[in-house]
Parts: sequence; structure tokens; C-alpha cells
Amino acid sequence: MTDIYIFDRKSVNQHHKRAKAQIEKHDFLFREIADRLGDRLMDIARDFPKALDLGSNHHILKETLGSRGGIQDFTTAKFCPEEYPKLSESKSSAKDTESSKAIEIIAEIIPVASRSYDLIISNLCLHWVNDLPGILLQAHQCLKADGLFMASMIGGETLKELRACLMEAEMDIQGGVSPRVSPLIDVKDAGALLQRAGFALPVSDFDRLEVSYANAFDLMKELRGMGETNAIHNRTKAFTRKETLLRAAQLYQEKFSDSEGRINATFDIVYLAGWAPHTSQQKPLRPGSAVERLSDFLNTEETKLT
Repeated sequence: MTDIYIFDRKSVNQHHKRAKAQIEKHDFLFREIADRLGDRLMDIARDFPKALDLGSNHHILKETLGSRGGIQDFTTAKFCPEEYPKLSESKSSAKDTESSKAIEIIAEIIPVASRSYDLIISNLCLHWVNDLPGILLQAHQCLKADGLFMASMIGGETLKELRACLMEAEMDIQGGVSPRVSPLIDVKDAGALLQRAGFALPVSDFDRLEVSYANAFDLMKELRGMGETNAIHNRTKAFTRKETLLRAAQLYQEKFSDSEGRINATFDIVYLAGWAPHTSQQKPLRPGSAVERLSDFLNTEETKLT
């Protein structure tokens, strides 16, 4: 049970619940990245019959993946708003919970028995997790030997344009800046967390998507429709002033519009992949065991250090 509270879990779930009713109008990013995850899964020449969707509150990932990766048994694990499990919930076994094909993750504890899944996959969910190292460690423990973990997260410099404009607008109108910027992971940190969690052959990389909107208000509406609005635990609870939003929209139009007058928004998607250790996996060679010199490969002379 985590003692880290970067995000207000109740607010995150409220935002997602509000968005779920009309998610099909704002699901382009979820479907695009789910499809890219599916393509990466298809590049691996093996099947993953039993899979766990870690964090989704809708069926987009399941629908998009279909049977890619040889998935036959698909279970969804959804983060719940409660910080602590109720007494009746704490008595239920992992086996009972899994049988319903829908798992409730309470207090960021995944109620799954060790070595249960061939594949754990997560699509644009983990950037709302308070204890990301803890979730990755649990995911590692839930995988069968030689099982695969794959995830996509919003990270990097996502929405850097909107962030800059809101910050400047708040300074201009209100004379200060409120906490509204979520901490976002970068590629190097993602790879380090995979190693820390015990994954073998860890890989992290990212894609950058540039999306255009008619104006800043259309972008904000899209983020609300996706359920991706501010849920920082220490955020200011009051509504953002109208004057601040108008000023931010004006700054956005001035600084980040294209030749057609549309504004551009950046989405950086960080991908993570790692395997539960197994004896069949590749391992690094022992230091000093190389049979050829790097200088021969580069066609250059080797210089000894003195």
C-alpha cells in the first residue's frame, strides 16, 4: 500500500468515469497507441494466451488488440478510487477476483497470484499511478517465467505548449502559478525503473505525435473528453478563472499556430517492455571473452592508455 500521493486517485477516477460515456468521440490517441502496441506485439514470434490489461477503464485496448499476440484469455485490471480496501473486499481471494475477468486494483495493490499471466499490457494508464516503481515490481511478480510486460505512457514534453501558455497566463492575470503540471517520465528513467523492478532485456523508447486543433479550447475539450485533466493531489481546488483561460488561449494562438491558424499540440508517448527472467533468454557475455577487437571492426589502430 503506497504512502506516495502525487495524484488524487478519486479525482482521476471521476475524470475517467465522466469521459467514459462519450469516449468514442475522443479516443483517437488511445486507439492509435493501442494499435502501435499491437504492432510491437506482432513483431514477437510467439503467443501470449493469457493476458492482463493493466489500468484501462474502457475496452479500447481489448478491441484494438483482438487476437494479436495469440491472446485467448483477456482480463482487465482497473484502478479504483478507494485508498484502502473494504473489509469484504480484503477477504476475497485472487482466484475469485480473476474468475470475473475484471480485477479491481485498490490502493495500487494488484490482487493477482504470482506467475499468473503470459502478458501484462497497459495503454496510457500508468502516468496516473502514484507508486510507479511498486506497480512495475508487482507486474513483474505477476508474470510467468519468460512472460512479457508492455506499456505505453504519456511522458516527455507532452503538451509543452499548453503548459507554457497556462503558466504565463496565470502569472499575468493572477500573479502566481498553481500546481497543474503532472510529473512526466522520460525514456531514461523508464528504462531504469524496468531494471529496478527486475525485468530482463528492458527496453524503453518514445514516439512524438503532433496534433492540430482549431484553438486551445478545442484542445482542452479533447483532454476533458479523454479524462486527462488535472488531478494533482496538491492542486488548487478552485476553478481556473475565465480571464486566465482566455489569456492562455490568446498566447497559444500567438506562439503555436500554423499557417492556417490552427494550434499544434505535442504528445510524447513513452513505451516500456521487459521480460520475466528465464534461462532461455539472451545474457551478456563475460567481460574479456570477446574473440575480436573493436579496432579491427572499425579498421583503425588501437592505442594503449598510459
